[in-house]
Amino acid sequence: MRQIAERTGRHCLPLPSNRLGLYLALRHWCTPGQRLLMSPVSADEILFLVLAAGLRPVIAPLSPRDGNIDAARVDLSTVDAVLTTNLYGLPDQVGAFAGKILIEDVAHAMETSVGDRPLGTFGQAGVFSLSKHPGAGSGGVLAVEHVADLKALEQARDKLLEPGAFRDELLSVATSMARQVALRLDLVRPALRLARALGMEEPREGYRIPLLAESLSKALPHAPLLPPFDPWVRADLHSYRTERGRLASWYQARRVAAVPRERSRRLAGIERLAALPSAAPAVHDHLDQPLFRVPLLVRDRDAAIAQLERHGVATGYLYDPPYDDYALPFTEPSGDPEPARWWARNVLPVDPMYASRSLPVLRDLEPAPATRAGARTQPPPVQPLS
Repeated sequence: MRQIAERTGRHCLPLPSNRLGLYLALRHWCTPGQRLLMSPVSADEILFLVLAAGLRPVIAPLSPRDGNIDAARVDLSTVDAVLTTNLYGLPDQVGAFAGKILIEDVAHAMETSVGDRPLGTFGQAGVFSLSKHPGAGSGGVLAVEHVADLKALEQARDKLLEPGAFRDELLSVATSMARQVALRLDLVRPALRLARALGMEEPREGYRIPLLAESLSKALPHAPLLPPFDPWVRADLHSYRTERGRLASWYQARRVAAVPRERSRRLAGIERLAALPSAAPAVHDHLDQPLFRVPLLVRDRDAAIAQLERHGVATGYLYDPPYDDYALPFTEPSGDPEPARWWARNVLPVDPMYASRSLPVLRDLEPAPATRAGARTQPPPVQPLS
């Protein structure tokens, strides 16, 4: 995408999804068997992409200030690479990871900068999503510094792409357009009811997709091949490696071009939400950054979600439980999972573009009681390996 290339000053590879870009980057720069440091709170499919690349996920302790890796409590000498999350647009401490292979997941942070330098330019690769800030429904961009890497990644991408169909592409674009109209016209409640009636929501274990530990164990010997991990990686985006045509490319470019025009409105919403006592502390450090979502930390989060839905506000991008508890047999746990459990249990991400619709509910929410770093709680039961 031209806009992302201009913003980052990097060579960009268009992709059908952010998740395919993350896999390509991990495979290109990392060697199977290497240890990858990652946040305990991130999208479901990220863990499976790391496993698909043949890497050992090392779960980092989480900072309650921003929901990202707590770099001060990590021994970087024990890992080979780092995958940042930049959760909800709040930046990871990228400067702390110098000297390591660094893959930046900037799905939530398309517009975030650190010291006037855009995220996605600190590591070997920055992987952007066109379904987050742009709201294009799907699409991704992999930004790299060197042309040689771009060419190698393009060849690897083409080997994994599946042929698309115009009818499916048309349906995808139309669905995304309808979602944007529903948001603008305050039709979220009927849209949610229709989606649920049509069975358009993936089955979940809480807020995560089913782990299927036995099946996952059988897929692991096939790493670093990606297709054996499709049952997990494709969750809620079955076309994550389906080739896109001209219609999708046109629509995605149109949506990306609109992002800078929305900046002032997004910043105004962030400022209003940051004034709430439940706003995550790091939000106040980044009021000049057009965050994807503003994370609030509230008591009885699920009741708040239900109340927001009754006011026509949908809540997404919840990652509960953290990887320590969700996939313990397949990861190296952080050693102090309680801050991540606390964050995942209490975080309420709010779209700053529609802050005015949310505030009548949000003003009455009680902040979550503070977490105690180092505290131990009993984790939820883990599905045993057979």
